[in-house]
Amino acid sequence: MKHLLSYLACACFVLLTTKLYAQDAVVLSPDKQLTLRVSVADGKPAYTVTYLGKTMLENSPLGLQTNEGDFSTGMKYISKAEDVVNKNYNEEKIKKSQVRYTANKLTCLFENAQQKKLSIVFQVSNNDIAFRYEIPAWGERMSCVVEKEATGYRFPSLTTTFLSGMMSPMTGFARTAPSYESGYQADAPMIRTNRSNEGFVFPGLFRVGNDGWVLLSETGVSSLYCASHLSEYKDGIYTVAYPNPKTNNGFGSSGAALALPGVTPWRTITVGATLKPIVETTIPFDVVEPLYEPSRKYKYGKSTWSWILWQDNSMNYDDQVKFIDLAATLKYEYILMDALWDKNIGKDRMKALVKYANSKKVDVFLWYNSNGPINDAPQGPRNKMYTAIERKKEMKWLREVGVKGLKVDFFGGDKQENMRLYEDILSDANDYGLMIIFHGTTLPRGWERMYPNFAGSEAVVASEMLVFVQGVREAEAFNATLHPFIRNTVGSMEFGGVLLNKFLVKSNEGRNKRLTTDAFQLATSVLFQNPVQMFGLTPNNLTDVPTFEIDFMKQVPTTWDETRYIDGYPGKYAAIARRNKTQWYVAGVNANKESVKLKLNLPMIAGKRVRLYNDDTSKAPYTKEIAIDKNGELEIEVQAGGGFVIK
Repeated sequence: MKHLLSYLACACFVLLTTKLYAQDAVVLSPDKQLTLRVSVADGKPAYTVTYLGKTMLENSPLGLQTNEGDFSTGMKYISKAEDVVNKNYNEEKIKKSQVRYTANKLTCLFENAQQKKLSIVFQVSNNDIAFRYEIPAWGERMSCVVEKEATGYRFPSLTTTFLSGMMSPMTGFARTAPSYESGYQADAPMIRTNRSNEGFVFPGLFRVGNDGWVLLSETGVSSLYCASHLSEYKDGIYTVAYPNPKTNNGFGSSGAALALPGVTPWRTITVGATLKPIVETTIPFDVVEPLYEPSRKYKYGKSTWSWILWQDNSMNYDDQVKFIDLAATLKYEYILMDALWDKNIGKDRMKALVKYANSKKVDVFLWYNSNGPINDAPQGPRNKMYTAIERKKEMKWLREVGVKGLKVDFFGGDKQENMRLYEDILSDANDYGLMIIFHGTTLPRGWERMYPNFAGSEAVVASEMLVFVQGVREAEAFNATLHPFIRNTVGSMEFGGVLLNKFLVKSNEGRNKRLTTDAFQLATSVLFQNPVQMFGLTPNNLTDVPTFEIDFMKQVPTTWDETRYIDGYPGKYAAIARRNKTQWYVAGVNANKESVKLKLNLPMIAGKRVRLYNDDTSKAPYTKEIAIDKNGELEIEVQAGGGFVIK
C-alpha cells in the first residue's frame, strides 16, 4: 500500500508537471543554439533566453497595460502558432548591402481577465530575437491607448553593463534634451548608487559574465507609436519605459494611441558568446519594411563642413566658397552649410552659392531648426520644419534652387508627437527629392530601411562636443571603442569626425588640443558608419598634414557591402573590417593608456599585399605596404590614443 501511494503521488506530480509545461511555448533559432521559452505563471506571461545552454535572460515579464484593460496580469495562455520567415533584401545605407534573414516564428495568443485577446509574436534567428505585441480589435472597440509596458529583462546577477543615461527632459542647451548625447559607462554594475531615475537609452550592451554578450534595442518605431528606453534597474530587472511626460514642455501623451488592429514596435535582443554577432547584426532592419518609395535615386557620400572648427563666424558667403572648393579638391559629393545661413547669407545669395557649388560638381545640404514649440534654440532658419504648410513651402524652394539634403536639428523627446514630426519631415522631404539627417535627436530605429531618404542621425556624443568640452576630448578614444559594439551597430551614426587639425579651432593653435593621433582619426572614417559623412577637414589640411592622409580621405567610401568583427573590448580597443565592392578596409583604435599589440585574424585579405596606415612610437603617422601571410594573421602595435587602417 505504501508503494502504491508513493507511485500515485509520483504519477500526480508527473501529470501536474506535464500540465504546467504543456503551456510553455518554445522556439529555437535555425541553428538551434538560441532558445526562447514563453510561459505563464500566476497569470503573468514571461520568457527566458538561453544561448549554447547558458542563461542569458532569466524569467522576464511580458505584457501591456492599456486604457481598455491590463494585459500583464490575470492572463491566460490560449494557443500558439509556428512559422518560418525567409527574407532577402538589399539596403545600401547599412553595414551590409545584401541581407538574407531566416527566422523561426512563434505567435502566442493570450486572453486577459476580461476575455480580451492579445498576441505576442517572436522571431528568432541565429543570435537575434525580435518580438512585438499585436492587438486585435475588441468587438466595437477599434482604438486604444497603450499606457505602459511590463516588458522586462532580468539578467543573471554576474552581469555588467555598458549603458548611456537618458537625459533629463527640458535641460541642456536651450532645453533641447533629451538628445541621446550622454556618455557610456563601461563594465558598470547593474546596481548603482547614483541613479538618475530617467533610465537608459537604447541600445544597451550587457556582459553576462564569461557566458556571453547581450544587446538590447528596439526597431520599427514610426508615427504610430512612441519610442522607448530602458528603466533604471529595480527589483532585479530593467523594463521598457515610455517617455517622461515632462518632455516637449509637458505637451503630448507619454503612451501610444493605436488604431486597432495595431502593433507595437519590435523589441530586439542580440546574443553572442563573443561580440561578433553584436557587431554584425542586421536585426534592426530585418523586421521592418520601406514605408514609401523613393522619389529619386539618392546619392550618398562625403561632405565638407565649415562649422565644426570655424564655427558660427564661418557662415558667410566667402568662407562657404572656400569649403565648396575644398569639397571639389577632395572630390567630395557635398558641402553642409550649417546654422545661421539664413541670416548671414540669405536666400538670394544662397541660390547663387548653390549654383557655384554645382558648377564644381558639389551638391548642398542646408541646416534647419526643427523648433516650433519644442525647443528654445535661437539659431535659424526657424519655424520652417514644424508645420506642414511652412515645411512644404520651404522644401519647394529648396528643390527649385537645387539643394539635395537637410540637416534638421534639436529634437527633444521620444513621445508619439515627436515620432510624427520625424516621419512628416522625412515623408515631405521625399516628395521634394531631399535627403534628411537628424541632429540633436533620438536613436534611429530601423529608419534606414523604413524611410528611403533618411541619411543618418547623430544621437551620440559627437564631434561638436570634442570642440566644446575638455572631458570629451580626453574620452575620445574610450568612446570610439564603444560605438562599433553599441550605438553604431543598430543604426547609422552621423558623428562629423576625422579632425586633422592639431588644435580644434580655426587657427589650429593655442587651445582645444586634439589628444588622439592622425591614424586614429583616419580609422574613425571606417569605424563609424553613416551613408553621408560630414568630415571635419579644413582647407589648411591640404598642406599641413601628410599627403597620404589627404589621399586616403579622398578614397575612403561611406557605404559598405559587408562588415565583420575582428577584435575588441568596449572601452579598451576595437577593430572591425568593412568591404566596399572588392576593397576591404580594416580599422582599429586603442583607448588604453599604453600601446597594445594585437594579433589579428584577417582571412579576407590572406596572402595579399596591402597598405597600412599607423602611428610610430612617437605617434607620428606613417604608411607603408605590408604583406599578410597566407593564414591571414597579422601582428600590429597600436599606440595609446592611436589607430590604424589596412586597405
